[in-house]
Amino acid sequence: MTNTSSEIQWALAALSVSNLRAVPDHASELVSQVLMGTPLQVLDFKDKFFQVLTPEQYLGWIDAQGLQLLTGEEIQAWKSSNRYLFNRICGQASTVPGIDVDTNTLTDTVTDLVLGDLFEVIGEVDGYLDIRLPDGRKGFVSRHFCLSFEEWCSLSPDADALLAQARQMMGFPYLWGGASSKASDCSGFTKLVFYSQGIILARDASQQARFGGPVDISNIDNLMAGDLLFFGVNPERPGHVGIHLGGGDFIHSSGRVHISSVIPGDPKHDPNRIFRSARRILNSLDTEGITRVKNHPWFGSALKR
Repeated sequence: MTNTSSEIQWALAALSVSNLRAVPDHASELVSQVLMGTPLQVLDFKDKFFQVLTPEQYLGWIDAQGLQLLTGEEIQAWKSSNRYLFNRICGQASTVPGIDVDTNTLTDTVTDLVLGDLFEVIGEVDGYLDIRLPDGRKGFVSRHFCLSFEEWCSLSPDADALLAQARQMMGFPYLWGGASSKASDCSGFTKLVFYSQGIILARDASQQARFGGPVDISNIDNLMAGDLLFFGVNPERPGHVGIHLGGGDFIHSSGRVHISSVIPGDPKHDPNRIFRSARRILNSLDTEGITRVKNHPWFGSALKR
């Protein structure tokens, strides 16, 4: 995976979760993560790392083993393939379909899988999808745990679905730069929850705070379930984000994924977390910074050159 030919402009994240570093060094700051099957634009190569641009236009460096390089023609073929999304918090693909009846366990593991991973399906056996990963590895995963790309793109995002997904991650650990169901930071958590419903958000809290419909926070009653709530010392550049559940409660990743409140006096309220603003996402789909996967050119229609 060291071919740096000028013909190669694209890549797919090849692992269940690939780390995105600030500079090409494993000791460098973790700035984000990308999920298997995420299309990436390749910009540079240095010290066994590729500099890539993510679909939300985020820059970082990925270890060469974390991605599969593709030509423009190959990624177009990927976009036309029979893709499926892993729709559980975590799981695995195994070498053969089904459960070992003697041990009641899956057979040998090919890879772990996390919420949002994309892979190609080449067949189906007894309720198990025969899958091919971006780097060519093959395995089997339960059809029940997956959505076809078409099913995923056909979801009608609503607050109930978003919040149900968010609650499944209660207690999961915080990780600076994390953006997966293994562990996440605050904006990685919100980004993943919306991505599970086919919506691509900007990466960081300060970026997410710029997009969507502004909400008047002078009255808590103005907030709706699914709104993004932003916090921080600097009102112009919030450093924390959560998802409003209703009644001033919000779910967020800070130490772990848990529920807090914006209402002073509530036992869940943290007076040191200053509530600054809110944005309504679900009525702002396909506006700047809020793109449905089906309308993103790297996933669906022709790639922009």
